[in-house]
Amino acid sequence: MLNKTSANRRVLLTGATGYVGGRLLRALQMNDVALRCMARNTKALEGRVPGDIQLVQADVLDRASSARALAGVDTAYYLIHSMGSTGDFEDEDRKAATIFTEEAAHAGVRRIIYLGGLGSGSDLSPHLASRQDVGRVLASTGVTTVELRASVVIGSGSLSFEMVRSLVEKLPVMITPSWVRSLSQPIAIEDLVDYLVAALDAEVEGHRVVEIGGADQVSYGDIMNEYARQRGLRRVMIPVPVLSPRLSSRWLGLVTPVYARIGRKLLDSVRNPTVVTDDSAKRVFPDITPLGITAAIERALHLEDRDIAETRWSDALSSKGASKSWAGVTFRRRIVDSRTVDVPCPPDEAFAPIRRIGGNVGWYYGTWLWHVRGFLDLLVGGVGVRRGRRDSEHVHAGDALDFWRVEAVTPNAHVRLQAEMKLPGRAWLEFEVEPTPDGSRIRQTAIFDPVGLFGLAYWYALYPLHRLVFAGMLRGIARSAVDTAAEPAPAATAV
Repeated sequence: MLNKTSANRRVLLTGATGYVGGRLLRALQMNDVALRCMARNTKALEGRVPGDIQLVQADVLDRASSARALAGVDTAYYLIHSMGSTGDFEDEDRKAATIFTEEAAHAGVRRIIYLGGLGSGSDLSPHLASRQDVGRVLASTGVTTVELRASVVIGSGSLSFEMVRSLVEKLPVMITPSWVRSLSQPIAIEDLVDYLVAALDAEVEGHRVVEIGGADQVSYGDIMNEYARQRGLRRVMIPVPVLSPRLSSRWLGLVTPVYARIGRKLLDSVRNPTVVTDDSAKRVFPDITPLGITAAIERALHLEDRDIAETRWSDALSSKGASKSWAGVTFRRRIVDSRTVDVPCPPDEAFAPIRRIGGNVGWYYGTWLWHVRGFLDLLVGGVGVRRGRRDSEHVHAGDALDFWRVEAVTPNAHVRLQAEMKLPGRAWLEFEVEPTPDGSRIRQTAIFDPVGLFGLAYWYALYPLHRLVFAGMLRGIARSAVDTAAEPAPAATAV
């Protein structure tokens, strides 16, 4: 928690549209910081931030717009680097940092907080050397600069974690080059954000470099093995003495979300050990105790489940975090197949067939196929469809419903079912109903979290059948809703 004086200061946040910046933005909001966000395209932030946060369109390579963004600012976060650039990113980073710190000094900024990279020695990769050079440039005008140096960030959506996730999920056998054995000190994203927030009030002067990391020093191979253990996957790693960053990066571009040019710079960096070599963070930030690698991965997976459970798929399907394929949309590690239908009846009548689904009513299309699937489930030790449902008219969170479990219910609006049949992964079936000018829109969403290659093979092999059944089910629900709405109300009876 920040002190009262920091909450009254104007703070500028650059990089708010990025991974770390977006997390930091929410944390600063929670601490009631008077916040201004600087971005080249402020439309990317509109709708994501409340009205009391100022949005300033500016480019760190443009002196005039940087000056406008820094006017009246007490503390500035600098979370910008050009690893995705196709040009000379070192010169671009140095030029941007020079403009920013000179304009910060002219504006009377008291402190700059910068996130750099761990690593030491004379043989640093160009990326790590540039990150540390930027820290020196930011401090060159005399503005107090807190430079936090970190290694691998563990959190759902972070570049390094998504690379590890894709490799482990997709490859049961991996040819591992020497960089997989380089030591790092991974830090959980929540701990990293805690350090960044605490840096607002840290008692430092001049240019203070603080090395931060998690509780464990591990290799990328150790991270992959721990992720595989927590996901219940068996993976074999075959080490080879050499494999160039260029070749490795092209392989990453095929099997992970990392673009080849970014992967090459990333892999060029991980050849250097990125571990904490001094304990100054304990003295500067005595209230922060970072997690080890096991707890960091556990938290990343747990919080991802919560975030995805709270995601509204009608928004997520068009988000930057989702990518389309022929068999649905991938959102993080999950595959999503969603469709809608409009019906000319109000939400309560549109929802009525949904709350009656399963049991004696059935699944509105191919119910015999559901029973075949239940029989197959019984053969492999699953629950089958013999449980039926407790109440034929209403569903409640926690109810068993054939081989599903009701996970969440909002009356006349939403129900989410989690599969309890035997699967190479986890599955959900979700229904949402929302009003429209002419009635209601029903959205049906199937969500699958595959485990390993077998899980992916299961989804893609059965997708044509799933598509047929789910599309038919939605049509059947729509017909039932219309038929229910058309039924005459029962006549009043005198008593």
